[in-house]
Amino acid sequence: MKIVHYPHPVLRRPASPLKHIDKGIRLAVGRMMDLMYEAKGLGLAAPQVALPYQLLVTNITGDPNQKDREEVYVNPVIIDRKGFQEDEEGCLSFPGLFQKIRRSKTIKVQAYNLKGELVEKTVSDLEARAWQHEIDHLNGVLFIDMMGPIAKLASRSSVKNFEREFKRMQEKGEIPPELDVTQLLAALESET
Repeated sequence: MKIVHYPHPVLRRPASPLKHIDKGIRLAVGRMMDLMYEAKGLGLAAPQVALPYQLLVTNITGDPNQKDREEVYVNPVIIDRKGFQEDEEGCLSFPGLFQKIRRSKTIKVQAYNLKGELVEKTVSDLEARAWQHEIDHLNGVLFIDMMGPIAKLASRSSVKNFEREFKRMQEKGEIPPELDVTQLLAALESET
C-alpha cells in the first residue's frame, strides 16, 4: 500500500460505502495511519491509497505519539455547515502543492467508528478543514477543484508536472494502465 498521486484514476472515482468492517479493513486502517504519519499529514482517505471505500483516518495533531487523537471513520457525511474560512491547504496526493482554499468554518458530521457505532460530532477550524478535505476525496473531489481562479492559474504548472510524471510511470510499467486499475477497483468494491 502506498499513497497515490494525481492523476491516478481512483482519486476521481466516488468511493463505495463500506457494508462491514473486517480484519482486512482494520489492517488497511493501520497501514493508512502509518502512511499518513510518514507523509506528515493530518488525514488520509482510502482512495488516496487506491482503496475505493468510504473510509478515512485522521490525527489533527499530525503527531504519531498522540495516539489518543487518532480517529477512524466509515461512511462519513457532512450534515450541517456554518461560516467560511480561507486558509492554506495541501494534499498528500499532490506533494509540495499548497494553495488557499475556502471551506466551511464549522461542520457537523456523522460517521461510523470501527465498532460500527454511529458517531456525530461538530468540529471547527483546522479539524473542520481536514474533514471536508477527506470527505471530498471520498466523493472524487480534489482540492485543486476547490481552488479559486488565481490559485488554479498559479498551480497549473505543478498540476501538469504531476500529470507528466504519472504518464511517465505508466509508460515504465510502474503504474498499471487505467483499464487494469478500473478492474482492480471494481473487484475491491464487490468485496465490501
